[in-house]
Amino acid sequence: MKRIVIKVGSSTVTHETGLLNLKKVEELAKVISDLSNMGKEIILVSSGAVAAGMGRMNMNEKPESVPEKQALASIGQSELMYIYDKFFSQFGKVVAQMLMTKRVLEVDMLRHNAIATLNQLLAYRAIPIINENDSVATEELVYGDNDTLGATTAELVHADLLLVLSDIDGLYDKNPSLHKDAKLIPIVEKVTSDIEAMAEDAITKVGTGGMITKVQAAKIATEANCDMIICNSKDLRVIYDAVEGKPVGTLFKRRNTHE
Repeated sequence: MKRIVIKVGSSTVTHETGLLNLKKVEELAKVISDLSNMGKEIILVSSGAVAAGMGRMNMNEKPESVPEKQALASIGQSELMYIYDKFFSQFGKVVAQMLMTKRVLEVDMLRHNAIATLNQLLAYRAIPIINENDSVATEELVYGDNDTLGATTAELVHADLLLVLSDIDGLYDKNPSLHKDAKLIPIVEKVTSDIEAMAEDAITKVGTGGMITKVQAAKIATEANCDMIICNSKDLRVIYDAVEGKPVGTLFKRRNTHE
């Protein structure tokens, strides 16, 4: 596992109050910096701009309207990057912000430029931190989380692993918040319609996405020949386990390139 995309949702980097969880963000920066010191190439896809904006504006509940969310994202993105820069700097790492929109991923020239920038940043041994440009784009704000962005980023840079950190242990055969007998699925060989049916959409208080978006992301990543793991971010040492190939969460296996 040389090139790794790590996606963190709002539930990972914020408290239930909606304010940034500084201890968690610092720990995340420490682990990623350590992986970088090992020679790994890490790209961080981070949600949390709207939540950071809520905290900056002393708001306890996410607003309903898109313009309000976009304004909070604009306020919160600078706050989020300031915090990331502060913590990564403690460990001697340089961070770089990239804000993406759906158009960047669909227009060939823009896509090429994004790939070139990411590759150069990794050559500089910087840590690219990617978020959707929520202040001008509405797709993520309306439809889901940054799971798809994480998978698309993994596809762009030919990553070996996409690690999706969430507030759930992985994919269950049924919604564990509704069914006590739900069982964790440790390995998914292929994303089928049956797997998609298992992904009941459990929306978190702070985040916007659920298991549906994660399974859809797994389809993108695995078809791009990238493994994807969903695991719980309660203890960020799980990142080491995932990178070392230890069984954590749910592993969606990449397609076989020889098929």
